[in-house]
Amino acid sequence: MATAKTQANLERVNDLISRMTIEEKAGQLNLQNDPFRWRPEGVNPGDFNADQDATAAEIRAGHIGALFNGVGAATTRMVQDMAVRESRLGIPLLFAADIVHGLKTTFPVPLGESASWDMDLAERTARAAAVEGGAAGVHQTYAPMVDVARDQRWGRVVEGAGEDVHLGNLFAIARTKGFQGDDLKDWSSLLACPKHFAAYGAAESGMDYNSTDMSELELRSVYLPPFKAAFDAGALSTMSAFNDLNGVPTSGNHWLLTQILRDEWGFTGFVVSDYTSEQELIAHGFAADGRDAARIALMAGVDMSMKSGLYMKHIPDLVRSGDVPMSRVDEAVRRVLMTKAALGLFENPYRGADVEIETRVTGSREHLDLAREAGRKSIVMLKNDGDLLPLSKNGRKIALIGPFGADKSDLFGPWSIFKDTDLAVSLEEGLRSAMGAGSSLTVTKGSEVEAAIDGGIEAAVAAASQADVILLAIGESGEMSAESKSRVDIGVPAPQLALAEAVAATGKPVVVLLRNGRGMELAGAVKDAPAILVTWFLGSETGNAVADVLFGDHAPTGRLPVSFPFRSGQSPYYYAHKSTGRPSQPTDREFTSKFREVPHAALYPFGHGLTYAPVRYSAVRLSSETMAREGQITASVTLSNAGSREASEVVQLYIRDRTASITQPVRLLRNFRRVTVPAGGSVEVSIPLTYAELLFLGQNLKPTVEPGLFDVWLAPSAQDGEPAQFTLTA
Repeated sequence: MATAKTQANLERVNDLISRMTIEEKAGQLNLQNDPFRWRPEGVNPGDFNADQDATAAEIRAGHIGALFNGVGAATTRMVQDMAVRESRLGIPLLFAADIVHGLKTTFPVPLGESASWDMDLAERTARAAAVEGGAAGVHQTYAPMVDVARDQRWGRVVEGAGEDVHLGNLFAIARTKGFQGDDLKDWSSLLACPKHFAAYGAAESGMDYNSTDMSELELRSVYLPPFKAAFDAGALSTMSAFNDLNGVPTSGNHWLLTQILRDEWGFTGFVVSDYTSEQELIAHGFAADGRDAARIALMAGVDMSMKSGLYMKHIPDLVRSGDVPMSRVDEAVRRVLMTKAALGLFENPYRGADVEIETRVTGSREHLDLAREAGRKSIVMLKNDGDLLPLSKNGRKIALIGPFGADKSDLFGPWSIFKDTDLAVSLEEGLRSAMGAGSSLTVTKGSEVEAAIDGGIEAAVAAASQADVILLAIGESGEMSAESKSRVDIGVPAPQLALAEAVAATGKPVVVLLRNGRGMELAGAVKDAPAILVTWFLGSETGNAVADVLFGDHAPTGRLPVSFPFRSGQSPYYYAHKSTGRPSQPTDREFTSKFREVPHAALYPFGHGLTYAPVRYSAVRLSSETMAREGQITASVTLSNAGSREASEVVQLYIRDRTASITQPVRLLRNFRRVTVPAGGSVEVSIPLTYAELLFLGQNLKPTVEPGLFDVWLAPSAQDGEPAQFTLTA
């Protein structure tokens, strides 16, 4: 039953619709770039419309309903005035932006932050991003990206939460709640837009914009759940994807956008196309021309057209000719206007447009402190042979070598289009700030990211030879891990590998500081380095966050949200794979599921991450050997820490259904718990496992579970530990 407030909004919206011309209705569904408050930096610049006068005329005519990627409180009022005071009906504009992992204050890229396995942190960073975005006059963010990504070749792995459905669900919820806050009408609330609906993360060969082809069972089991989680958390918009799904482009897919999203799930918000994705129905070979593309997308369920202008151009004629019913246009307009009403734009169209607030909250000390916390919690220590880390702050000669040592441009990562470079703390700056008496730091580039430097290796070797320890700052640039940046080879570029080999040959201990936006192949001196820290793209406070961990002020606590395969050719590799009828064996047995060169496993598996204390797991104990229907059991393990520092450990609960009517993965994450294990002590961890967590989609695509044997692990990663077993009774 609608609330009184919702009913009042509906009456207002229906009254507006009754007075709108078909051109004004099409205008509410027309989303264009904001030429008043933004100039693109490498984001679709070829299609950017910089004509302010023409855009202003369209706004005044009621032919534009929303603008995207413009920020700034000072200009918001001027632009909104065109709609509210100078258009016939005074309908406010919706301002949207790609605020993916921060505005001016930039937080770790979403994949990096997902390595924290910390939902509270994700909600807080999304909230801070919303505060800065809202103060800059933005109402909607095109985030979170909730695509499950299991092929590390795909450039957009960096934007999501990784390869696991359960972890993806939790981060989708946390980020949606963080962006939207407690009250959508508050100036600091950003309407969340989970994207890309749907299955974009399963693009063939990991090549961006490519086709996806999968069973409905796979779609519903893996790729749809994070969207449903975000919608259940309150998200009122979503973005259709670029890819076709089983032969039908998602931006023209009625089954996906209407039958599942609306009829089955009851979604009441609006669907916006991705950048010209409805126009791209033509290139897909699914629409004959722009008019046909507009008709197909609108009738499929795309309510708002981003950038192409096809809706504004063709909807009036489509309605007059009878090819699109007016009722469908009214439905789309109603969804957009009801969302504007939910955001409070009719009462306060200038919400957030306050220069004083914008100045106070943007890049605030509070937000920078949060960025530093998020950065250090996102770092994953893959290895630490001989307890090389943490480093002493005092009396050490350190050589910082690699293209990212003094870098201030690549530390933000992709989709940081509003970043404030003045807020950037480089690795060099963070280290120098933390180092104590008697220590020295030399910084040598050695190579570019993808090209050698004349004399670079020689200079790096000279610096390494004079050092006690080498910090090797290598990996990917933001240009290598982003939209349209799929990679055939997910290894460290050859010039940097050559640099690593040369400095390692000095015999000095090497700590790899890996910058990346995906799971990577590690080889040679990089793989063999005694210590490796995955530092992703950590944002504004990169240098300070890395120094916090390197020098031991904070121990590393991150865990991998993606698998690091042995070789690029294993892609797509993910831990929750099926057994097959010829499962791979730890021995070198032939005629089993594996590649010739490497095990059917990850070099560093999902969930892996070390800290500065050794934690040992006891055998898993179950509260019962059986579970009844609708019942639960408890799995317990004792963690022991023989080290001199306390340890923060993420205990991960995995299950395997040994026999089922639908073949099941070899492991599935179902729960986890972070605990502190005291130095020299132990702690018992107990995690319940419920009947509901055993459910899977059966042959009829309905949740089911069948009696039989189950494995249960409490382990530090998806490849560790020995399971206990219980039987589910009828």
